[in-house]
Amino acid sequence: MSEQENPVFAIEKIYIKDLSVEVPHAPQIFLDREAPKVSIQLQTSTQGIGEGVYEVTLTTTVTSKIEEKTVFLVEVGQAGIFRVQNVPDENMEPLLSIACPNILFPYAREVVSDAVIRAGFAPVLLQPVNFEALYMSRLEQRQEAAKDATGEATIQ
Repeated sequence: MSEQENPVFAIEKIYIKDLSVEVPHAPQIFLDREAPKVSIQLQTSTQGIGEGVYEVTLTTTVTSKIEEKTVFLVEVGQAGIFRVQNVPDENMEPLLSIACPNILFPYAREVVSDAVIRAGFAPVLLQPVNFEALYMSRLEQRQEAAKDATGEATIQ
């Protein structure tokens, strides 16, 4: 009987890879009393940086506008280095696309809130995100695109 190695999933490092804060219409924007509209965009990227070692970056962009005028723009690239070994190939993408962003999100939420406060505005509190639903939606979109490109459905 051969002994199979146990799966390994470990956080090696969590860090801010990129942070940008812009208040293009300061100081006049602080005198505007109209309530701004806030939009939030999330994006994840993954790259292998060694055998069984991956960097996952969760980029969070928060834009606040009054009509067409930008009040503030905050972009945070919250990254982590994760060691993943002895995990079946079919589990790698979900692990890196769901589990890792779930770990990074609370850090990104704190950085966004802190940056917005330091820029002179009320904090933006990001609501929890269902990264599994986002992953499944992206997977569905890829399958639809593949089906449209080949003219037939692909089964996985």
